[in-house]
Amino acid sequence: MKKPTVETICVQGGYRPKNGEPRQVPIVQSTTFKYDTGEDMGKLFDLEASGYFYTRLQNPTNDAVAAKIAEMEGGTAAMLTSSGQAANFYAVFNIASCGDHVISCSSIYGGTFNLFSVTMKKMGIDFTFLSPDASEEELDAAFRPNTKAVFGETIANPALRVLDIEKFARAAHRHGVPLIVDNTFATPVNCRPFEWGADIVTHSTTKYMDGHGSGVGGCIVDSGKFDWSRYPDRFAGLCTPDESYHGVTYVERFGIGGAFITKATAQLMRDFGSIQSPQNAFLLNMGLESLHVRMKRHCENGQAVAEFLANDPRVSWVSYCGLPTDRDYTLAQKYLPNGSCGVVSFGVKGGRAAAEAFMRNLKIAAIETHVADARTCCLHPASTTHRQMNDEELLAAGVSPDLVRFSCGLESAEDLIADIDQALAAVNV
Repeated sequence: MKKPTVETICVQGGYRPKNGEPRQVPIVQSTTFKYDTGEDMGKLFDLEASGYFYTRLQNPTNDAVAAKIAEMEGGTAAMLTSSGQAANFYAVFNIASCGDHVISCSSIYGGTFNLFSVTMKKMGIDFTFLSPDASEEELDAAFRPNTKAVFGETIANPALRVLDIEKFARAAHRHGVPLIVDNTFATPVNCRPFEWGADIVTHSTTKYMDGHGSGVGGCIVDSGKFDWSRYPDRFAGLCTPDESYHGVTYVERFGIGGAFITKATAQLMRDFGSIQSPQNAFLLNMGLESLHVRMKRHCENGQAVAEFLANDPRVSWVSYCGLPTDRDYTLAQKYLPNGSCGVVSFGVKGGRAAAEAFMRNLKIAAIETHVADARTCCLHPASTTHRQMNDEELLAAGVSPDLVRFSCGLESAEDLIADIDQALAAVNV
């Protein structure tokens, strides 16, 4: 039988019950696990046997859902985290530490920008932020001897810039470092970054994967393709003994397909403890089962709303890569031929005040610090998610004062357009 499509994996991946076992992934709501002897448990601590001893490190429910996401992305291993922020932090900190350098696309989520430019900078990790339009030469010039990774988002939040994954992957690989891609907005239903050269993928599973605003979470997936052992000095944490974990050398013990996630689990999750609860993992799995169906509707609604806004004189600009006039339309046709996401960013004529007035007059769409939900929601990023940025940083991130991030849910496109129409009319009264 041929390899199943991502649609089938959404429904049945990760967990395959045996005879007489539960059809749905069981919720193992337990902090600890009982063993007959200390020797049995000792083998787990030494990573010499597979199993569970404490949910802060691993849990059967979480592992089943992580395995599904890894299968959806086409990766070799995955782990769940408490949030998308935790996933991005772990993905970078797993290979970069004090004195190291990372290159990041500038048009990323404001919370991630702050994580990199402020919090991780305090930890001694330096970041260089480049435009998604940076040339190969500009990318090459940004690398340093201590560069450990390149980071970007498949579809930037909220600028909606489409990452040229192949271009950034080529640059990363020329300099012997991995490309980390946050694939939250596209999801593996619409784009699988590993197929275009990415090495590590992260997700805020809180968004489309959960889809119902019921559980916060994140995920990291390893492609299993980046050969850490080629650069033992650069990635010493993976290629030399970890004295904090019984002297294990992750690449030697688990190979290039398992080393990254095992280290992130045994070392970072052990020390930081940003776990996803088994209950949230169960809810996430329920969302994944319908992801392929929901994404199609989100994209249909996003396209319809974008086309309406693009022809409305009360709107100053629209960013949606499904529009032929969008600057990233060609890239979207390459990486996202079946649709991108349900999020549309646009500017209301009249600037910040007009944008805020528009949102106050919406009836169906709710103002929320959320996105990619079954219910339509919207936000003014400059005064919320990106308010910590100065004007220069906002411009680099593609966030203008008039930008409204409109996340189309699963409602009728006709009703969403009518709601937008009456809210725009109220602004101009």
